[in-house]
Amino acid sequence: MHEWKLFLDNLQDDDPVKFSAIKVCKLQKKDENKILIKVPSEAAKSEFETVRKDFLSVFQRKVNNFHIKSKYVEDETLQKEIITKRKLFDKFAEKNPILKELDDLMKFDFS
Repeated sequence: MHEWKLFLDNLQDDDPVKFSAIKVCKLQKKDENKILIKVPSEAAKSEFETVRKDFLSVFQRKVNNFHIKSKYVEDETLQKEIITKRKLFDKFAEKNPILKELDDLMKFDFS
């Protein structure tokens, strides 16, 4: 949705904290009057709630449809995993076992 991207761009300038919390949310048109809001967690949902009214009012005016409703769906695939250096190394070591032997020999410090 083009309007969602524009809204996020404006929000990034106005309120970077809210932007960071809701940038992973995805909007999907279900039918003419329904939008699914995919959120990664309950925290993201509550943060989205603070801007939902602003976004929907702008969006409804833009598409000239004031009957649009929204529904939340929790989608854990949207969560971004934080990968540490150790996890990254272990991932490479799975593909190349010699790295594991090298780690045992050299005692790498990934802190």
